[in-house]
Formats: sequence, C-alpha cells, structure tokens
Amino acid sequence: MMKTILAVDDSGSLRQMLSFSLKAAGYGVIEAVDGQDGLNKAKLQTVDLVLTDQNMPGMDGLALIKALRALKNYKDVPILMLTTESGDDMKAMGRAAGANGWLVKPFDPARLTEVVKKLIG
Repeated sequence: MMKTILAVDDSGSLRQMLSFSLKAAGYGVIEAVDGQDGLNKAKLQTVDLVLTDQNMPGMDGLALIKALRALKNYKDVPILMLTTESGDDMKAMGRAAGANGWLVKPFDPARLTEVVKKLIG
C-alpha cells in the first residue's frame, strides 16, 4: 500500500519539486495551493503525512496544523513544516501547534526523503 503525503505550499514550483522528490522515493502526493485547500483535501482523504509551508495567503501553516490537529483522524499523523524561517520562536510555535518537525527552505530533496522515511517508513 503506497503511503500518501499532502504537500501544501502556495509556490507552484516548490510543490512540483516536492512532488517530484517524493514520487521518486515511492510516495503518492496530493498537492494543495494553500492552507484552506490543504484542510479541504485532508478532510476528503486521510493522508500518512502532511508537509506544509508556513507563509501562505489566507490560512498559514500554523493555522493549518492547528485545524488538522483538531480533526479526529489527524491526531497522530506526522506534520512537517517547510519554511524559510528557521528561528527558535517559529520552531516553538510550530511545536506548540502540533508540528512533528521542521525543514528549512530551500530544502535538500535527499534530506526531505530521509526525514519522511523516518516518520512514515
């Protein structure tokens, strides 16, 4: 059974890169253009892992994580934040919202797949 990852980012080129890297590693990928789109797609199908950008128009990454954690099927789904902000404050807010980890942009595809494999095999 293929594991599925929800990739949420308002940058089309970044979503393409994520999608390409993850599909190459054998994962299924659902793309979402922003937090609200990500939340809507997450409600339609429970995925194995969520990757979300922080800075997006409308619902940002932290708001998305909080909304996902409020859903019964997303209590234990690993959530990784992808962001250009690597400050400790942001990491603390991410953890408080329910993020399991952190990848700084621009991300290294090998590092991304390594972290994903650790979390969902």
